[in-house]
Amino acid sequence: MYTFPTALEDEAIYILRETAAQFERPVLLFSCGKDSICLVHLAQKAFYPVPIPFPLLHIDTGHNFPEVMAFRDKFVVEMQAKLHIKKVEDTIFAHKIVEQTGKYASRNALQSITLLEAIQEFGADACIGGARRDEEKARAKERIFSFRNAEGKWDAYHQRPELFDILNGKLHKGENMRIFPLSNWTEKDVWHYILQENIALPSVYFAHERNIFLRDGLIWAAEEVVFRETTETVFPAKIRFRTVGDMTCTAGVFSEAATVEEIIQELSESKTSERGARIDDKLSAAAMEDRKKQGYF
Repeated sequence: MYTFPTALEDEAIYILRETAAQFERPVLLFSCGKDSICLVHLAQKAFYPVPIPFPLLHIDTGHNFPEVMAFRDKFVVEMQAKLHIKKVEDTIFAHKIVEQTGKYASRNALQSITLLEAIQEFGADACIGGARRDEEKARAKERIFSFRNAEGKWDAYHQRPELFDILNGKLHKGENMRIFPLSNWTEKDVWHYILQENIALPSVYFAHERNIFLRDGLIWAAEEVVFRETTETVFPAKIRFRTVGDMTCTAGVFSEAATVEEIIQELSESKTSERGARIDDKLSAAAMEDRKKQGYF
């Protein structure tokens, strides 16, 4: 019988407490995905009985799953958390970025500029997020305290050593740190933790019937914001999503897994990675790393 490693929870709580101690204005980047939901639960444990001592920040592309947005609003109220929302659409209307068009158009990569604007607006010196090292090779290069320069850019070759869990949060004015408390977790660890803690999630993570179409061997939600060729046929199918991102770049998987236990079993049999359903990671061999260098989370 599987037992969740308590060392992973202890480490994440230690990182969250170090963040609160070392930084003046941290924020928790909240997408309402399973990883960021786990982070909020961990933060609640880390600082109980006082409220979470930093706000949540959602960079909203405007093309999120409706079920996820409804869950987000309910979740924030239940957790008694403060939520800031910054919209990519506002950055587009301000002519600071250009809306993409065409077959693979997505606002996902455009989030970088909106995030950097939010960091400046709120004076945030640290951004906590749920990225894990097992997700993608660029994220595997990150430290737990991952340094960003005054322009918000990341350089994999100039990161600070982290010896014996000593985390160095020293910054000069304008610089920023990205914090990854789940660095040493895997996708399966996250799901086992969700099961152990009985954590609620948006319904799109579980098998449900949805109108879809197929493209490039991937399953896409047939939603108005998702580009679709007239030759691409829409049909209903039972699917779920392993990752919750912008609908325009997040593909689903055929699935019958309707419970957390069934999802864990499904993952044990899967031969594809979680990020394999994100089209923005497939545009080039270094797609994620290129975006991170420009400020992407």
